[in-house]
Amino acid sequence: MLNDAQVRAETHLDVGGGIGVLAHEFLAAGRGTAVEVEVAGAYLEAARDEAARRGHSDRLVLRHGDAVDHAPDLPPADLVTVDRVLCCYPDLQPLLQATADKARRYWAGNFPRDRWFIRLKTRWENARRARAGNQFRTYVHPVPAIYEMLRRAGLTPIRIHRGPFWESVVCIRQNGSEVSHG
Repeated sequence: MLNDAQVRAETHLDVGGGIGVLAHEFLAAGRGTAVEVEVAGAYLEAARDEAARRGHSDRLVLRHGDAVDHAPDLPPADLVTVDRVLCCYPDLQPLLQATADKARRYWAGNFPRDRWFIRLKTRWENARRARAGNQFRTYVHPVPAIYEMLRRAGLTPIRIHRGPFWESVVCIRQNGSEVSHG
C-alpha cells in the first residue's frame, strides 16, 4: 500500500515493528535510516540478527519499550508506520498523538474495522486470554475517532483499503501543516 501511495521517505519510524519486516524492507530499498520501537525483547533480538545478516545494522536503531513512553526521545521521521498496534492499546489517543506528531510527511497504519462480528471475536479472545491468565488484551476502536484524531494532527488520508477485518490507511501531512518538533 505504501508503494501504491507513492510514499517517498528517507527516514522511517516503525512503532511496534515486531521482527522488523517493514524497517528491513525500507532499508533494503536503499533508503536512509530507520528506528524501530518494540515492547517484545525477543522480536528486537530477531530484528537485530536480521539487520546484521542484511548488512544494515548501522542504519537501524532498535528501541525496547512502549512508543508512548519513548515518544519524547524518538526522532521525527519522514514516514511513521503503526502496523497492527492501535488494537493493542486500551487508550487510543496517546499512541495516535505520539506517532502522528513524529510524522514529518507520512503516517501509515492499520487497525481492526469496527464491526459487530469483530467486536464479538475480540471479546471472546480477551475472555479466553483472561481465563488462561494472559494479561494481553486487544481493542476495537471507533474508526471515525481514528480518522478525526489523524485530521486534528494535520494528516490527510491519501490511500485507504478496507478489508473484511482490517482497515489500512496512508496519510500525508500537507505542506504548511507540519508539526513543530523543536
